Amino acid sequence: MCIKNRTKGTVVAEHVYSADTFWQRLKGLLGTSSLPIGHGLIIAPCSSVHTIGMNYPIDVLFVDGNHCIIKIVENMLPGKVSMASGSKYVVELPTGTARLAACSIGDSLELQ
Repeated sequence: MCIKNRTKGTVVAEHVYSADTFWQRLKGLLGTSSLPIGHGLIIAPCSSVHTIGMNYPIDVLFVDGNHCIIKIVENMLPGKVSMASGSKYVVELPTGTARLAACSIGDSLELQ
């Protein structure tokens, strides 16, 4: 799957995987040593994430039911928790991706 920022016309991630079962959402990126540039993970449904037990920081986009970004957490360090009321899913990305893709609150995402 690919994620594009429809508002800005940028590619957010070209290789995106989804975690949509209980066990996939529970595991998320735990046990991975890195998230390569161009990759991402969609966790759905999801309104909160944590990086407890992770060894690297990530960018997190919280997205509502209309595919609009409602919160961005850049460089979320290991051992942290973040949440956003109204989020239907999150996109976890390598650190720096949100800025490179020019993501802003209110931008519309397109999942392909």
